[in-house]
Amino acid sequence: MTDTLREQRVESASVALIRNGRIVATGAWGTAGPHRKATVDTRYNLASLTKPLTAEVILRLVSAGKLSLDAPMDEFWSDPDLAGDPRKKTLTVRLALSHRTGLPNWRDAKGLAFEHDPGTTTGYSGEGYQYAARYAEHRTGQSFEALAGRWLFAPAGMRVSGYVSAQGLPGPFASPYDAAGQRLPVAPVKRYNAADLAHSTAKDYARFLISVQQNQGLSSSVASERNRSQADLYADTCAGVKVASCPPWIGFGLGWQLLGFPGGTTMLHTGKDAGAFTFAAIDRARGDGIVILTNSDNGWRMILPILERTGSDPRLIAFLRGQMN
Repeated sequence: MTDTLREQRVESASVALIRNGRIVATGAWGTAGPHRKATVDTRYNLASLTKPLTAEVILRLVSAGKLSLDAPMDEFWSDPDLAGDPRKKTLTVRLALSHRTGLPNWRDAKGLAFEHDPGTTTGYSGEGYQYAARYAEHRTGQSFEALAGRWLFAPAGMRVSGYVSAQGLPGPFASPYDAAGQRLPVAPVKRYNAADLAHSTAKDYARFLISVQQNQGLSSSVASERNRSQADLYADTCAGVKVASCPPWIGFGLGWQLLGFPGGTTMLHTGKDAGAFTFAAIDRARGDGIVILTNSDNGWRMILPILERTGSDPRLIAFLRGQMN
C-alpha cells in the first residue's frame, strides 16, 4: 500500500473493511503530518461523509416522534435570508436530506436564496443539511452536537467522532495536503457544520456504517423511506459512460446515494475538501462495506486500488471506474 500511495502522490490512507456486518480489518499507511505516521487511531476530516451522520441523527429523531419528515420546517425555524420568500414554507426534512430544497450548495456573499422551487429539481446542497440541523435544534431545544451525541455517537459506539467536539479530543489528526504534496493550513472549527468538517477514524465510521445497515434507532417506516430512492440520478450519472458499468437504477435516498444492483442496494457517499478525499459504501443485503479516508487532494486516486486489493464488490468497482473515466 505504501508504494501505491507514493505512486499516486497521496500522503496517507486509513481503511476499515466490513464483511457480513462486522469489522474484519483496519489499517493505515503513509504520513499523517510532519514526522508523523498515519495509524488506525488517526482522525481525518470526513468532508461530505459528514452528511450521512447528520441525516442519521435527524432520522432517528423522526423515528422517535421528535421531528417530522414531511411537515414544513418553517413552523419552528426558517433562515432569516429567506424571510421574504414564501417558498420557505414548503421546505421539509425529506427535501433537505434528498437534495431537493432548491437551495445552492453554499450561500454566497449576498446570503441564501433559492435557485429553484423546492421539490422540482435535484441539486447537491450543503445548505439543505444545515437547514435541517437548525430545524432540529429549534424544535428540540438542544444543540445539534448534543443531539448527535445522544442519538448517534453513543449508541453506535463512535467514541472519537464528532463535529466541533472532536477537535478538542486528545489524539492525532491527519494534516491536509494539496496535489503537489504541500501541507495546507487548517482553520479551527468553532461551530458545527452539518454537511462538512466532522472528524472520525475509519474504524469509528465503519461502526456507523454497520448501524446504518442494521437500521439501528429507526422505525420500520423511516428506514424504508431512507432506503428508497427519493430522486432519480440515473440519467445524470450515466450520461456519456458505458451503460454496462451502471446499475439498473441510481438515486438519492435520505442521506445517501443509492446504487440499485440486482439482488440488493449499495449505499454510497464520498467527500472532498481541500486536502481530503473520503469514501464509504455498504451493501445493504450482505452487510459488506468499506471506509477509506485520505488527507490529500489526490486521495480519489486510491479508491479503486484499495477496493480492488480488498476484494470489494466488482459491480461497485466497475461503476466507479466508469465514473472516473
